[in-house]
Amino acid sequence: MSETPEPGGATRSGSGGVLEKDPRVLDATPAEHGPGLAPGGRAHRFWSARRIPAALTALVLLGASGLLLYDVVAVRAGHRAMAWRRTLADELATRPLDDIWTLVGAGVATGLGLWLLLLALTPGRRRLLPMNRVHPDVRAVLHRKAAALALRDRAMRVAGVQSAKVRLKRRKAKVRAVAHFRDVDEVRADLRSAATEAVEDLGLARSPKVSVKVVRPQRKR
Repeated sequence: MSETPEPGGATRSGSGGVLEKDPRVLDATPAEHGPGLAPGGRAHRFWSARRIPAALTALVLLGASGLLLYDVVAVRAGHRAMAWRRTLADELATRPLDDIWTLVGAGVATGLGLWLLLLALTPGRRRLLPMNRVHPDVRAVLHRKAAALALRDRAMRVAGVQSAKVRLKRRKAKVRAVAHFRDVDEVRADLRSAATEAVEDLGLARSPKVSVKVVRPQRKR
């Protein structure tokens, strides 16, 4: 009986055509990860490039540095300093620290500095919800609008729901529905169960807490 090698370490016997896998060859297929299995790693939020704040800050600093450098070079060449520079130097030398404009300027500078620091230390992109990492080399996110639309579609499948609105945040999902038949309590229970199941099916790294509110349609006058 002859044996023919196959890709992946398997051999095919010539008589019966049965594939037998070589136990010495490791299986390269990644194992499936379920709720009880270890994920591929902790899912972190995507960091924003902060292009607009970075560009504005760079333009302001570039303009101020260029203007100051030009004035310094002009003074070194024997010309008088610009009026704004002389005025600024006089104000800084004569104005007391408890002056209202000094405090306002210090407050504005401090606020801008804290804003830039906050942008540097926070990831941003709050509209993107990180998903569970099944593979360590793959990262996936879900847009909040798409997730809210999926929850709304699931809510509309509940018997008795006439219309539904979903507001989804990173930690909370608010579902508001209008029930035009069936008991409100029954619709609320079914809607909470369906919304909770839908949130779990999204595969988010941090499942938001579901909040459900069911009301009757307003009567037309």
